[in-house]
Amino acid sequence: MQIPSLLKITIIFTLCVILMGAYTRLSDAGLGCPDWPGCYGMLKVPSQEHELSQVQTAFPGHEVEPKKAWLEMIHRYIAGALGLLVLLIFILCLKKDEAPKKLPGLIALLIVFQAALGMWTVTMKLMPVVVMSHLIGGFSLIALLLLLYLRTKPLRIPGGDAIARKLAPLALICLGVLILQIIIGGWTSSNYAALACTTLPICEGDWYNNLKLAQAFNPFQGEHDTYEFGVLDYASRMTIHVVHRFWAVVTAAMLFWLAFKLYQQSQSSLLKRSALLLVLLVCLQVALGISNVVLHLPLGVAVSHNAGAALLLLNLVFINYALWRKA
Repeated sequence: MQIPSLLKITIIFTLCVILMGAYTRLSDAGLGCPDWPGCYGMLKVPSQEHELSQVQTAFPGHEVEPKKAWLEMIHRYIAGALGLLVLLIFILCLKKDEAPKKLPGLIALLIVFQAALGMWTVTMKLMPVVVMSHLIGGFSLIALLLLLYLRTKPLRIPGGDAIARKLAPLALICLGVLILQIIIGGWTSSNYAALACTTLPICEGDWYNNLKLAQAFNPFQGEHDTYEFGVLDYASRMTIHVVHRFWAVVTAAMLFWLAFKLYQQSQSSLLKRSALLLVLLVCLQVALGISNVVLHLPLGVAVSHNAGAALLLLNLVFINYALWRKA
């Protein structure tokens, strides 16, 4: 199989892993298995009587919840398969003289670090900074895989569109703004702050005088037996939620402006389509964010919100590549 074709499969597979991770986290199944990489010391979820007896001996006080445990294990299975795909890409790139070498090596190192973060997510009992880092690692992985794909497969991307290329700094700033929003979103989710505010457009009550920025964004939250369902007080969670909403407005405005300028100035139909897609994805993401609040975080909508963020990131990576690459 050619490297570009394998990369397309791997990018889709990575998106599935990200969504499965979100589904697992939002289903409160992140600790469905209290150990790693197996589940209660086994390669599958224990279900037989003798297996459950072993669980009681090795993990006293724990009760196997099959649904949550299987969600966690399925996530691990497909993440492991993704690791093998990344390894295969790395080997193929090393064998082909014309293929990039540094970027595949970076991706291979990232997937190893992602595995470590997956382990720490469990062993550190869903510590928010670890959970958020694991989520950001997944988004970083899919962005780097797309970048590698663009570098290995010649695409009809205009390199001499001088007017559009002047938008490259703006596109890079927008990418940074979006990445920060994704990080804040990960922090919101890992601290169970998604429903800290249930009214629109901002938050109920005297929210302004109850902001706790220092506590809300302190990565060190003390030692706890578990961080599941969050350890921060309401004011801190409300602060996280409000910041996520405010920065969402900034992000949407920046991306709309980039899309408008790109559509207006670019001579490339491909970039014009990317601009229109950017508008569509921003509108969809805003609608999903509002729906999360109004409908009280339904699982399907919350997972789709993660998918929207990933697709926005991919679109902006593509736009930046098109604008920054050499003619």
